[in-house]
Amino acid sequence: MGGPLLFSYGSLQELDVQLATFGRALDGAPDELVGWQPSLVLITDAAVAARLGRTHHANVTFTGREEDRVAGTVFEVTPAELAKADDFEAEFLYVRAEARLASGRAASIYVSDDR
Repeated sequence: MGGPLLFSYGSLQELDVQLATFGRALDGAPDELVGWQPSLVLITDAAVAARLGRTHHANVTFTGREEDRVAGTVFEVTPAELAKADDFEAEFLYVRAEARLASGRAASIYVSDDR
């Protein structure tokens, strides 16, 4: 396919989220973000927290330290699917950024814009 790469450390790895967002199951491979560490973001909208059944969203924070890693899955998607991921993540105040993966590839990731 040769499309954009999308790295997920959270809900976009879940089959039901992929089917609802992209209309298909994504084919992915394990990889890691390099220079990032896991973090959490408080869900301030009570309705969203109730719907998701949790009080925090998974997030990542850039450290720049080579030893900091976040495990996840890298997917090859189409440009249209990347736009759908933008829409999905925007509901939770996440924005797209570019990051380097342990495999050496660059991929789009989503990070909280609620700073």
